[in-house]
Amino acid sequence: MAAPTGGPGAADRLGAQAGLTGAQAGLTRAPAGLTGGPERRRPTREELAAAAERTIPDVIGPGLTVLFVGINPGLWSAATGWHFARPGNRFWPALHRGGFTPRQLHPSEQDALPGYGLGITNMVARASARADELTADELVEGARILTAKVRRHRPAWVAVVGVTAYRIGFGRPKAAFGPQPELLGDARLWVLPNPSGLNAHFTAETLGAAFGELRAATAAPA
Repeated sequence: MAAPTGGPGAADRLGAQAGLTGAQAGLTRAPAGLTGGPERRRPTREELAAAAERTIPDVIGPGLTVLFVGINPGLWSAATGWHFARPGNRFWPALHRGGFTPRQLHPSEQDALPGYGLGITNMVARASARADELTADELVEGARILTAKVRRHRPAWVAVVGVTAYRIGFGRPKAAFGPQPELLGDARLWVLPNPSGLNAHFTAETLGAAFGELRAATAAPA
């Protein structure tokens, strides 16, 4: 199912702009009491195998500036409970290089993100070893669930991290990276490259630059 493309009314637009202004302040200050995450032990091979099909909680709340949307949790994330947790995944470095956080966070510090006005969810909740194990039907259903989630939490921006998943889930076969012409609920929509280490088309530097373009857009006057 494709997401609705109609724009919000004037009252909703003003509310979205107010949410952007309030949440943006969180992008420039460190969360109070940030002391680091839990034990950073590497999961065993057995733990990784047992993590298939698990789900992990979203990092989400009201008034976010950007809600990042992964494709689905990998086994490393499902085993640890941390989004984008697999060593070699470049989400956290790109978030820092793009100017969203003052230093590179470890995945175990994900609960600090709302203090910066940021959150994380996934298109599909179940974990798998590879994103290409997901079916088109799962991605379409995931887009429907995501749309409802965005309407409930009302982030100012939604950034889908993976153009292929976005194209399939939302029925936009020609979508490119960057800002999208339609809204998702009341949120403005952006597509970022997949930061997986398997995505050889993007380096750490070019990923950081792509995240930086989004960061600049969130800072621009509405």
